[in-house]
Amino acid sequence: MDTIASLFSFITTPVSWVIVQFHKLYGALFGPDTGWAWGLSIVSLVILIRICLIPLFVKQIKATRAMQTLQPEMKKIQERYKNDRQRQSEEMMKLYKETGTNPLSSCLPILAQSPFFFALYHVLNSIASNDTIGVINERLLESAQKAHIFGAPLAAKFTDSSSKVEALGSSITDVRVVTAIMIILMSLSQFYTQRQLMTKNVDTTVKTPFMQQQKMLMYVFPVIFAVFGINFPVGVLVYWLTTNVWTMGQQMYVIHNNPTPGSKAQSAYLERLYKHVTHRGKVSRRRDKAIVKAIVAKGRDRNEYERKFINGLSKAGLAAQADGTVVKSESTVVAENEDGTTTATTAAKRQQPKRQPKSKRQATPPKPAGGGEKTSLIKSDEPQDDTPAGSTGKAASKSGGSRSRAQSGQRKGPQRPKSPSKK
Repeated sequence: MDTIASLFSFITTPVSWVIVQFHKLYGALFGPDTGWAWGLSIVSLVILIRICLIPLFVKQIKATRAMQTLQPEMKKIQERYKNDRQRQSEEMMKLYKETGTNPLSSCLPILAQSPFFFALYHVLNSIASNDTIGVINERLLESAQKAHIFGAPLAAKFTDSSSKVEALGSSITDVRVVTAIMIILMSLSQFYTQRQLMTKNVDTTVKTPFMQQQKMLMYVFPVIFAVFGINFPVGVLVYWLTTNVWTMGQQMYVIHNNPTPGSKAQSAYLERLYKHVTHRGKVSRRRDKAIVKAIVAKGRDRNEYERKFINGLSKAGLAAQADGTVVKSESTVVAENEDGTTTATTAAKRQQPKRQPKSKRQATPPKPAGGGEKTSLIKSDEPQDDTPAGSTGKAASKSGGSRSRAQSGQRKGPQRPKSPSKK
């Protein structure tokens, strides 16, 4: 630990100074020697550090989204060059360079937080060893050793002996109960944070080895925290539990307001946005406009949830625009109700005339537009004068009856009359 402390000695003094400043504030409220004053000082240190790391957290989100987008291409490269590891690595690096992504960007918040973690560990370890460090002088050292959090000294560990714990003014039972509860809470918060990321904010349409790795880490990280947590002082456990709770809340906010495309969180978000837009008839927040704009720009590349959102707006008489706004569609008619509210209804389309059955069209041909009698289009070879007037109707009925009855082997419908036989 001395080697690690020497590596992070450049940040030990600033961390101790920040703790002392917060201790002055909380000491005036709760008393300088209380566990509340020192415990809240550590919590405030965590919050200050995490606020400073928000820009890195935003970069982490963008890097994670970019890596999820590249998963199908990465899988193709792995299958294409599965027998050539070197070529596979070269193609992967080429893909990262072309898309401007960096796999290490997702680890930036953890890497940036590590120096503060080891500096705080060394500060609390020095307090337990009765050594001054940074701006913590002998008076503050004595005050910190008297501070207890739920009966456990600030610098006590789960693995400490009974004599060492008694020297800090506590019992081994209190120390182990408090540290065990804090280790369990720390592991559970880490597990829940990783679980909500895997179950809610992952594109379920793409199955890649990256998802399997994340699922494995969901169970590995809590075990690691539980194993190493027994060697952490109570003050460090307070620090790590606070940062886990902060990460969990921060991730819940991101999942709720800016979910990953194709995930269950996006489905829930678009359902809320659809209800909001159909109720007010417009997109109010700038963040919602940016998401609608991105959905419209995708065109045919929209996923299932995005297509459902766009189709729902169309059925409600609304249309999403390229700038992220929503306007009323031209094919809607707005009707005002008696209570003053308006209802958008789709205009009725012009209906085409119903097509008659074939048998009916053959039986009753349409009358000519002039309303006169139908003229025959069939020429008769014999002169009309030779036909008796009385036999005209009988001949017409006979020929009409023979035409209406279709013989076997003949096609249905009106047939061409046979030429009269010459006698």
